[in-house]
Amino acid sequence: MTATAHLTLDDVEEFGRELDKIREEVLADLGDRDARYIRDVIAVQRRLEVGGRVMLLASWLPPAWLAGTAALATAKILENMEIGHNVLHGQWDWMRDPKIHSTTWEWDIVCPADLWKHSHNFVHHTWTNVLGKDRDIGYSAMRITPEQDWRPIYLAQPFYNVLLALFFEYGIAIYDLELERVPSGEKTPADVLAQLGVVARKVRRQVVKDYVAFPLLAGPAFLPALLANLTANLARNVWAHTIIFCGHFPAGAEFFTEDRLDGETRGEWYVRQLLGSCNIDGGRLFHIMSGNLGHQIEHHLFPDLPSNRYAEIAPRVRALCDRYGLAYTSDSLARQVGSVWKRVLRLALP
Repeated sequence: MTATAHLTLDDVEEFGRELDKIREEVLADLGDRDARYIRDVIAVQRRLEVGGRVMLLASWLPPAWLAGTAALATAKILENMEIGHNVLHGQWDWMRDPKIHSTTWEWDIVCPADLWKHSHNFVHHTWTNVLGKDRDIGYSAMRITPEQDWRPIYLAQPFYNVLLALFFEYGIAIYDLELERVPSGEKTPADVLAQLGVVARKVRRQVVKDYVAFPLLAGPAFLPALLANLTANLARNVWAHTIIFCGHFPAGAEFFTEDRLDGETRGEWYVRQLLGSCNIDGGRLFHIMSGNLGHQIEHHLFPDLPSNRYAEIAPRVRALCDRYGLAYTSDSLARQVGSVWKRVLRLALP
């Protein structure tokens, strides 16, 4: 790898040991302020959702519709990004709170938590950006790196990427079924049908909640309330798609072949996570609303550390990268989005 050609094996392992030290220091310091942070975020999220839904009872009035929809969309983004994603990573398991635990949390999207934990926590975080191992490279639907063989269907990827953004929660639910493994025999049709039943039950629950039950509570405002729920879900989907795509697909993100994994050490794993991830510059509110995935590098180095600690350790990680001459890719949201779409458009062609 040219990005690490200047480093010896000892350098790489020392880099890993220094990152381990950062992780151990944070773990030793976890306590009340961290627990208070996640409980405060959950409390704010729930107040926003309740407030939004109450305002939507009068959603035939444009100001109530706008305010209610904005509050509900913000609540859904917070629940998906800063709460659900990070709780399911086990970042708050150390609190031993059964209500805020990776084994009990079920988030407010159609993708069941257990399916997502397998495809994301295990597959993606273990094999980050390794072709043939990390299914998140193009989500089994798009060409994201020139090393992927071109197929005519990719000509349409700019169009279906827009659809994926709008209906991201459904795309992830289908993606987590791993349908491409059936023809090869790696997965049986019976396994898929069993998982499909789990997904169908979660979809039914979400559809009834957002598009039947709550709109019915609005009485004569049924249609405006239904539209508000749809708008809030679409806003959450587009935001999640944007942040996630900007974490691994902008210019500067590296992709790896499977031979890179042969005998991979702890230090080499850290280097691969670093080089395969990209950060997004922003302030505190932006990072909370993005689930602190603007600190994608820190998240991939330490996926089980509480997300509120990423901003604190980011300067130390960046200084460490500078010292070892390793790229630390970070840019504004606008530039990262532009870079991702440039890649999607260019690689749609042969």
